[in-house]
Amino acid sequence: MRLNNLHIKNFRNYDELSLDFHKNVVIFMGENAQGKTNLLESIYALALTRSHRTNNEQELIQWEKEQAFIKGNVQKEYTKVPLELFLTKKGRKTKVNHMEQKKLSSYIGQLNVILFAPEDLSLVKGSPQGRRKFLDMEIGQIDPVYLYESAQYQKILKQRNQYLKQLAEHKQTDELYLDILSEQLIDHGSKVLFARQQFVKQLEYWANQLHQKISQSKEHLTIIYRSSIPGDHWADEQTVKETYAQEIEQVKGKERLRQVTLAGPHRDDMSFLVNEKDVQTFGSQGQQRTTALSVKLAEIDLIKEETGEYPVLLLDDVMSELDDSRQLHLLETIEGKIQTFLTTTTLKQVKDKMSVEPEIFYIRQGQLEGEDV
Repeated sequence: MRLNNLHIKNFRNYDELSLDFHKNVVIFMGENAQGKTNLLESIYALALTRSHRTNNEQELIQWEKEQAFIKGNVQKEYTKVPLELFLTKKGRKTKVNHMEQKKLSSYIGQLNVILFAPEDLSLVKGSPQGRRKFLDMEIGQIDPVYLYESAQYQKILKQRNQYLKQLAEHKQTDELYLDILSEQLIDHGSKVLFARQQFVKQLEYWANQLHQKISQSKEHLTIIYRSSIPGDHWADEQTVKETYAQEIEQVKGKERLRQVTLAGPHRDDMSFLVNEKDVQTFGSQGQQRTTALSVKLAEIDLIKEETGEYPVLLLDDVMSELDDSRQLHLLETIEGKIQTFLTTTTLKQVKDKMSVEPEIFYIRQGQLEGEDV
């Protein structure tokens, strides 16, 4: 899978820009705050319909403009797929092959991307919320059903929390309705839980291989899915469902007191163990960065295994955050295998270490200053 071209209009600090990509490694180069990251963000948004930097879509639309537009042609093994994303003050609209898509699950997965930014180095030591978001975004790209189940779960979770509060305030008295919400929550939540567990198993397999290679076989990486539902190796979805139902029954009294849902995927987390020690608590900064790098790069092979196509890799100024050995490993992993877009303020950390000749675009104040092809 590769992105052949990109056209953006009224997006961030860009009035309008069209780019064609001919090589496997594309570099956006320029000083800070010129718009390099905005270009990566536009590719990410084209793939996933949302930004990785903000939850407010209005921020993506240029000041005093009514809408922003992103368009690109995706080259797959046997076909080309034109994608279009319209962002307006009222919402977003997507098209595949010039046909509007009503369902998000019909659009996401047409272009698979992996983004690696400096903040991703905090995947290991950051918040559980960040790790849950990581799981949801990555699984959603390869499993459209997961997107639906996750969205339904969040919808029911919100309704259930509101109803628990109304029961506590005696604004509602119907216990049967709470049971109905619980049943729906368990139905969607068990599917989310099982999909996450399966994904983490695959992720661990690929990430451990990479981690051992970077550490020269001195370190073994284990990834554990930590669930609020007892048991972390469910045999099937039905087992998850039954266990989840038992747990919801167990915490019912506490939920009524605290007016919030206490069990489910919204409370879960992941742990990373290096040589059986929690790297978040006991690992050095180097180990934490190696773990984060291994996990992000593992997605490349995982997505290829699941979809049959390599994803597109977006590297936002991460080279400056990695030491020489990790830089070299990153470049060795991607070269000749996966189309890569990266941003940098200098070529010193990148070009001399590559065996392939990159395509370079120079960006200044939201405009293309020149290109070196």
